[in-house]
Amino acid sequence: MSGGSAPQEGWLVVVDLQNVFRDEDSPWTAPRFDEIRPQIRQLVGAFGDRVVWTRFVAPAAPVGAWKEYYEQYDFALQPPDADLYRLVEDPGAHPVVDATSFGKWGPDLAAVVGQGPLTVVGVATECCVLSTVLPAADAGVGVRVVPDACAGASDEDHERALQVMRGYAPLVSFATTAEVLAGA
Repeated sequence: MSGGSAPQEGWLVVVDLQNVFRDEDSPWTAPRFDEIRPQIRQLVGAFGDRVVWTRFVAPAAPVGAWKEYYEQYDFALQPPDADLYRLVEDPGAHPVVDATSFGKWGPDLAAVVGQGPLTVVGVATECCVLSTVLPAADAGVGVRVVPDACAGASDEDHERALQVMRGYAPLVSFATTAEVLAGA
């Protein structure tokens, strides 16, 4: 806990805070990426040891519909240690869960966080955040999304994704960074 914030319940999941979503030349850029980093840093400090980072990485050999996807986005067919997949923040001793899918909820993340509850932040709101939040909620895990600590490919995409997630209430709830830090 840092900065006098209230003790936090559950786990903070920082979704895909990677170079590939920060780089302005990337087809996957989230323009407000750097704007959400201060909020994410505050939340990481508040959650202490209960933080897990995720990374989207390309599969060694795409299968199924992913083959067509990577025909369109062949720049992304790089190994997991490529610079574009590097986290922009140092995760320190926190666990890092890699996945070759947009959604990060699955056995690897569940092994770290158990039944949560989860507070989810990161990028991109309409893709990896949404694809992580909905399966976790569907599995019965309480999920809180922090909209001012998430960024999308555009403001419109961000807002549309939040609207979809609002339809999952009360399984999915929302709070600002300030509200989370205050213990609301």
